[in-house]
Amino acid sequence: MSDPAPSKRLFIKTYGCQMNVYDSERMADVLSPLGYAMTDTPDGADLVVLNTCHIREKATEKVYSELGKLKEMRDERIAEGGSRMTIAVAGCVAQAEGEEIMRRQPAVDLVVGPQAYHQLPELIARSHRARGERLSADFAADEKFDALGPVGRTANGVTAFLTVQEGCDKFCTFCVVPYTRGGEWSRSPETIEAEARDLAAQGVREVTLLGQNVNAYAGQGGLAALARRLAAIPGLDRIRYTTSHPRDMDDALIAAHGELDALMPYLHLPVQSGSDRILKAMNRAHTAESYVRLIGRIRAARPDMAISGDFIVGFPGERDSDFEATLALVREVNYATAFSFKYSRRPGTPAAAMPGQVDEAVKDERLARLNALLDEQARGFNASQVGRVLPVLFERPGRHPGQLIGRSPYLQAVHATAPDRLIGQTVPVRIESSARMSLGGVLVEATELEPA
Repeated sequence: MSDPAPSKRLFIKTYGCQMNVYDSERMADVLSPLGYAMTDTPDGADLVVLNTCHIREKATEKVYSELGKLKEMRDERIAEGGSRMTIAVAGCVAQAEGEEIMRRQPAVDLVVGPQAYHQLPELIARSHRARGERLSADFAADEKFDALGPVGRTANGVTAFLTVQEGCDKFCTFCVVPYTRGGEWSRSPETIEAEARDLAAQGVREVTLLGQNVNAYAGQGGLAALARRLAAIPGLDRIRYTTSHPRDMDDALIAAHGELDALMPYLHLPVQSGSDRILKAMNRAHTAESYVRLIGRIRAARPDMAISGDFIVGFPGERDSDFEATLALVREVNYATAFSFKYSRRPGTPAAAMPGQVDEAVKDERLARLNALLDEQARGFNASQVGRVLPVLFERPGRHPGQLIGRSPYLQAVHATAPDRLIGQTVPVRIESSARMSLGGVLVEATELEPA
């Protein structure tokens, strides 16, 4: 006899970083015992959750715009005699502006911060009983993970995100994370290993360890020891981690990259600027020179390491000479990929009140120049893979019949003609073409991969 169909429909819209993706998955796990099953559209959903991010410009206004649309949808449904939709706002905007959200948009039934989403079942029950009890923005990350438990999570494919650390103590002057996620806090290695084993048993072959400062992980032995522990799990073939801070890249972690086959040769290590004057204003606690030396040590341990980075252009007080220093650093490091953004003010951060705010037209021009250089480097890195045989973990079917999409060790998307049974397997692929965002290839000795 089959299980009864879930009685309620859940739609979660996720904004922002990989940690929000992880949080959304755990929200779905928390709500599943209440009869909620995921749906791909808010139409007909009984519960809609907006899992928000406060990092990008105008993030809050985008949330209010979406809430306005949801209110109209709910009003139309009620007018037509349909069931009522519960609307929830979660994540960093909820943490930073919970009271304001409820004031500006009364249609919101509940607001829950990123450290309190394990309370969703209780909050939903409260919101149905009394409209006054609908805000939870606690900062106790340990309580959240104690409530969630390390197992019982549903894997969605052969790769998975796994949060190991949350919060930030760095207080970069442009960043809201310390105010929305709280101070740095690390899960125990035992609970992380238990969750990873549970995922591996469900067919997950690659985990990406997450943290606002993931290499500040403070469990016994640090992130290097955790990586070694997870690499011993049967079936777990690949380990990645993001996002790192240069000041927390210690000798043990660098050495692990040269010694652990499971630790992928891809490192996202944001620098933000190549100007020491701007780095000091950002409170980054590193210099351009120390960053470049660090990259050299990492590449000495793992010569094929692909480096990724983050850059902010137009930070308050940035002069032409400061921007030219950023371009010089990019040329020296030679990035495989990178993310670049115009500086935008975040209310409550020190940089928002700094003098010397840069004109938008100047920001646009600098960003275009930086992106052109980063795009050139990314294309060059991908082109350098043509002719190589790379181990590719196939993840899902591609857009064309008979095509699969996977990832190289360097996080590049790779497409090749291959049978569906290879999903979840790491297969040698000869790279024959490259583009800005992907590689194309053919299976090596494909006949040997066919069943007898």
